Amino acid sequence: MADPLTLFTSIGLSEQKAKETLKNDALCSALKDAIAQAQRVLGAAGVDKATGTLLYTMTSRLRDPKRLGFLTDHIAQRKICTELQLAAALEFVKSHPQDPINQQEFESLCGVGVVITPEQIEDKVEKVIKKHKDQLLLERYRFNMGLLMGEARGGLMWADGKMIKNEVDMQVLHLLGPKTEADLEKKTKAQKAKAPDGVKEELTINGELKIEGRSLMDELRGVALNFHKPGENYKTEGYVVTPKTMDLLKQHLEFTGGQIRTRFPPEPNGILHIGHAKAINFNFGYAKANDGICYLRYDDTNPEKEEEKYFTAIKDMVEWLGYKPYEITHASDNFQRLYDLAVDLIRRGHAYVCHQRGEELKGHNPPPSPWRERPVEESLVLFDRMRRGLFAEGEATVRMKIVMEDGKMDPVAYRIKYTAHHRTGDGILKRYDPVQGSIYAFGLLTC
Repeated sequence: MADPLTLFTSIGLSEQKAKETLKNDALCSALKDAIAQAQRVLGAAGVDKATGTLLYTMTSRLRDPKRLGFLTDHIAQRKICTELQLAAALEFVKSHPQDPINQQEFESLCGVGVVITPEQIEDKVEKVIKKHKDQLLLERYRFNMGLLMGEARGGLMWADGKMIKNEVDMQVLHLLGPKTEADLEKKTKAQKAKAPDGVKEELTINGELKIEGRSLMDELRGVALNFHKPGENYKTEGYVVTPKTMDLLKQHLEFTGGQIRTRFPPEPNGILHIGHAKAINFNFGYAKANDGICYLRYDDTNPEKEEEKYFTAIKDMVEWLGYKPYEITHASDNFQRLYDLAVDLIRRGHAYVCHQRGEELKGHNPPPSPWRERPVEESLVLFDRMRRGLFAEGEATVRMKIVMEDGKMDPVAYRIKYTAHHRTGDGILKRYDPVQGSIYAFGLLTC
């Protein structure tokens, strides 16, 4: 096989784009695999520029590597020929993370095998132009050409957008002729009559005063627009799909009815600041804008710093901002359930009792635990001794067998704290971070 730079330029990538691709190891590897597979399908014909462009777009946007071969075959076999079809195919595999893929459904929803001819485009555009002919002749080039494009595309779902635009431009030119000086003049906006001094302008709808301002969803534009719908967690980039994922999400939807459920989870160890106000508005506002519910959940996992006055102050602040929690809960409500889950993890070999000190675990590359492979029964006995207070603080922790995204291994899930909890009394406490995901699941929250 040719060197990567030559290989990438041979499928139509510019030299600059090819060099940029070489800097991305994951993309480079995926594109090489896609080209190799396409060449096996195409044989002596090789990969032309159109196919190469689709392969590059596919590999740069595909989030699930196991679908690389599936999509490459469809591109190489000319079953996926346009950017529109590819976009639909990428959305389909994103929405169907588990095997097997329903081939008939895939081909139907992605326009596989659908070919739109220039004659079809010409005929459709001609009908749209005829429909708006009178208004076109009146407004000429001030007419909203996007309307023509939209209507033409509506009847030709898988047509190439550039071909539709070219046909619209050509037929409009044929109808109206070249632009005149009058067409090129900027249209002056009609000035709105100014209200007399001292008179406040008010907008009324159906006789009632409308308070001007942005809607809740307008306020939440940005990140919120990219949130997945309830039950579509698997569409999130990097989301791990297991054989049980889809069944669990189905159970979630059956329980919640697809309702948006959010939470504001402050730690009751101080007075709220402006950052908390933003979080309150976002979580309560997002739920309200979507007819959902929002919990106020105290993350009371650090009894050394928690005081009753902070619990009260937080609730008062939420209400002062105009929100009423659907329910007030505490992380400590779930301590027993979390403990039972920890026992289950140990039994299944996914967690263990460790005796490394806190100072040994600091930094990005701490030494691996010498107790990682200790017998399950031994860890269960030691965990029970932790619960009964037979170890000093720092002498034992429970660690989960997992590699975090930042590369750190085996985060601590349980530690010993000899500080009475204001709600549960004495006992070992689960650390803050591992508590979050578990309680989200217990509460069946969507975000």
